[in-house]
Amino acid sequence: MTDLARATQKAREFRQREQAILDCAQSLFIEHGEDKVTVEMIADRVGIGKGTIYKHFETKNEIYLLLMIRYEEELADLFRRIDMSEDKQSLVREYFTFRVQDADKYLLFDRLESKLVADKAVPALVEKLHAIRASNMEKLCGMVNMQIKAGKLADVPPTWHIAAAWALAHGASALTKSGFYTQFVGDPEPFLDFLLNVAVRMGNKRVLGPAK
Repeated sequence: MTDLARATQKAREFRQREQAILDCAQSLFIEHGEDKVTVEMIADRVGIGKGTIYKHFETKNEIYLLLMIRYEEELADLFRRIDMSEDKQSLVREYFTFRVQDADKYLLFDRLESKLVADKAVPALVEKLHAIRASNMEKLCGMVNMQIKAGKLADVPPTWHIAAAWALAHGASALTKSGFYTQFVGDPEPFLDFLLNVAVRMGNKRVLGPAK
């Protein structure tokens, strides 16, 4: 094996190990709560030494932010797969499903957001997260604006439609993970199907009527 091949293999193994650390950390944060998870627990789950974790990440805050960045990049990939000319139902269905399909993960990142803002942690990664998120918002606004111009959605700022969909998805995630409210909601699957149908119709111009 040449020096270049060895270096390439080493870099590939480093990236794979980094992803394994992030995957295991995310699972542990969801299972036990992020505050209870230690670096030692993450290392044990991955099957590596504690010191190896620090070769990849300096702090837990860095792990938090990289997980959140990965989540926003997954959303960006979703938008790249959606045709800008697709109907509103396809857009809402994909966006809503992305947010609620793994409520534990979504709620984890919602909690982490508050912690990281309060701690003013890793500014460079926060800036990267916000840049990806701003790009996602710009793409989503463009998609929504096309539906407004086509007369399918109420003529209000695109961000209103996005915020309404986010609020519905956020509430759905919280409800399905609430020990109290699940007693009233029952089986989450038909409930989420119902909410998805609500989301698809939400903001329709023919439902709300013309802007006043």
